[in-house]
Amino acid sequence: MAFFAPIPLIRKNHIIARLQETGAFSAETSKTLAEAGVINPNGFKRITERLVRTGAIKRTGEGRYYL
Repeated sequence: MAFFAPIPLIRKNHIIARLQETGAFSAETSKTLAEAGVINPNGFKRITERLVRTGAIKRTGEGRYYL
């Protein structure tokens, strides 16, 4: 049986929860990950990029994110 670390899932849920809690639902209300309170906002960049690529979150030109 294969085991995988749940870090990507935990990170995804953490980012989405923080964006929801801070009201980042449009480009006008978008937040940087630090403003949203994401722990270690510059860590796990590939997970953040995957969230953007799959459409789970959106990124503005200024590096801000929203749902």
